[in-house]
Amino acid sequence: MAATSTLLRLRCMLIYSFIAFSLIAFVHSTTAKAASKEQAGKPIDLADKELWAMNYPKADSIYTSELRKKPDNAELYWKLSRLQVSLGESVSYDNADAGLQHYRKAAEYARACISIDSTNSKGHAWLAASLGIMADNIGTKEKLNRAKEIKRELDTALRLNPNDETALSTIGSYYREAANIGWFRRMVANTFIGELPKGNYELAEKAFRKAISLDPRIIRNYHELALICIDTHNREEAVRLMRIALDKPILIASDRKRIEEMRRLLKKYSDE
Repeated sequence: MAATSTLLRLRCMLIYSFIAFSLIAFVHSTTAKAASKEQAGKPIDLADKELWAMNYPKADSIYTSELRKKPDNAELYWKLSRLQVSLGESVSYDNADAGLQHYRKAAEYARACISIDSTNSKGHAWLAASLGIMADNIGTKEKLNRAKEIKRELDTALRLNPNDETALSTIGSYYREAANIGWFRRMVANTFIGELPKGNYELAEKAFRKAISLDPRIIRNYHELALICIDTHNREEAVRLMRIALDKPILIASDRKRIEEMRRLLKKYSDE
């Protein structure tokens, strides 16, 4: 009888232990699922998803709604700056004024981000990007002043985060543009209007290749790097880069314009 009673107690203890273990596992599982669901359902994450789906009005609505609740959130400001750049690049070439309005808003949002958190590399990177795009529509002297600010913001972004893909991509374009200024034009400009931006193809290529290594999806970086290869007469590498780019996903509206340009260039260099 004593042995039987002891055996029953052991069985009960095992059953209770199993039930307790199961309940703990269930609670942990439920909590993890709830946390995962909560994470996936965060408004900023949903807005990011809409942005990458190129549903810009929806993304704008969510970001703006969150900004009303959290007016001191630096992340929201640089993401709104990124959105405005994307909107500007989605505008057709014959509607430059509309695009310019978006780039101005992008710069305003980026400056707001920096005023809240000057250590946010994305704020500096998107300010530089928006200023760089707007530079095509201003006079030469103002463009030189703008170039200094762009470089300063890019240097700050990369000092804060050497792996900031946006800053690397933008500084790659900066160096490429500087490399395209011939020695004679540079000499004349330095004499009459001030010092021109400094840069070369080697620095530009290094920046774009690092940007690609950090995020191999971005079509812009392949296209810009291919243009450098064309400028430096490395057409075989340019063709290789553009073919890789054509297999990448379209993430922003301007990717479509770049794809059209690359197809035209591929046809041109394939015929030669």
